[in-house]
Amino acid sequence: MTAATRALPFPRRSLRGWMQAADVRWAYVALLVALLPLFGQSFHYVKLLKPAWALSKAFPLLSLPLCLILFAGRRPEGSRQMVVTILWLVLVPTFISLFTFQQTFFIALASQLKLLPLLYIFSLLGLLRWLRPTLREIDAAFLICAVVTFVLLLAIWRLAPQSAYAEHYVAGDSPLLSADARGNRIRMPMYFGLIGILYAWRRFTARWQPRWFAAWGAGFAMVFGLVRMRTFVLGVTLMAAINGFLAAGPRLRLLMLALIPFALAALFSVPFMASIFSTDKAFAFDVRYISTMKAIGFLGTDPFRWIFGVGTISPIDPAGLMTYFNHFFFLGDITWMGIIFEYGIIGALLIAAVPLRGVLLMDSARRLHDTPFLAALRDYLVYSLLISEMLPMTLAPGEITSIMAIALYARELPAAGGRRR
Repeated sequence: MTAATRALPFPRRSLRGWMQAADVRWAYVALLVALLPLFGQSFHYVKLLKPAWALSKAFPLLSLPLCLILFAGRRPEGSRQMVVTILWLVLVPTFISLFTFQQTFFIALASQLKLLPLLYIFSLLGLLRWLRPTLREIDAAFLICAVVTFVLLLAIWRLAPQSAYAEHYVAGDSPLLSADARGNRIRMPMYFGLIGILYAWRRFTARWQPRWFAAWGAGFAMVFGLVRMRTFVLGVTLMAAINGFLAAGPRLRLLMLALIPFALAALFSVPFMASIFSTDKAFAFDVRYISTMKAIGFLGTDPFRWIFGVGTISPIDPAGLMTYFNHFFFLGDITWMGIIFEYGIIGALLIAAVPLRGVLLMDSARRLHDTPFLAALRDYLVYSLLISEMLPMTLAPGEITSIMAIALYARELPAAGGRRR
């Protein structure tokens, strides 16, 4: 430490020392902070922010030229699988829906635009190969996005008046602020926030430091109390239990096994979590049940429909599938049954294979760089599989493929994790 540094006031000195110790190029981090939310589909369903929402919808095509950078290097592992998956899921249901729902080709093709973020495995990898950031810089960008997510969540909670919480809204719409049977809810995009929670838990189980448990607890409490989405709460709880059990010693594992019944009882004693098992109309059980029965009935006994699916109706159609089913019929609500309805069993297997391939790629990357950040990204892939019965993977596939791109890029970095020049 120089004499000039010692002369600095303590807060300024500590900030400067932290930035120097971080060993990152902050201009690169700032660029990643600006772009990663688009790759992570953070604004994809936030219609309140129309410019960001429109940009998110168009970003798969706007970022497509970045894929050209990949031609200058070696072919990414798994690229053949992803190309086949994208072509099958986009084209096969499109052609089938021409006959099932009597649509024109281009209108039918519009219904598969939701799958275009699968291309982020190529475009984000192209961006990373072009910028050549270190893993530490990618880590810093993700954690900054996570912190910003929770700061915004707290700010909205503190500043939004009760009148801003929508009590009545159109079926299929998801306002940012809503008040329903679960109470006041803030439907924040939580991709980076959840990765931040998983990261804090990985840091905690690495050395069992209380400060990381406090960070995990603070993030979990905000998701539990403010977002109040059962899928998030249950998924994060499962990942904490799994990773905690794997990291614990034999005695602690026995203690954890003994505490599991009490933890489950405490979790599901909360009314909005207990509603997972509720058949009350307020929690849309009847909508999901009727939709499932109608989907099964429409597929019928024709094996072709079960194997290849029947496609769907383009969102351009204002009535959508309700034209055929005379019911609030949303395939996303019935998760895997909805995926089989639209893409068939073959399509469902192709979709499930994407995060599974991501786990294998991340395991390979972690053999070179065993960092808590890569471990947290792997946890998110496992998390997406665990919650897929409640939240379909087709809703935001860019979340998964962005992580796969980072795994592929990490495999190309030197084992020491040094900066590529």
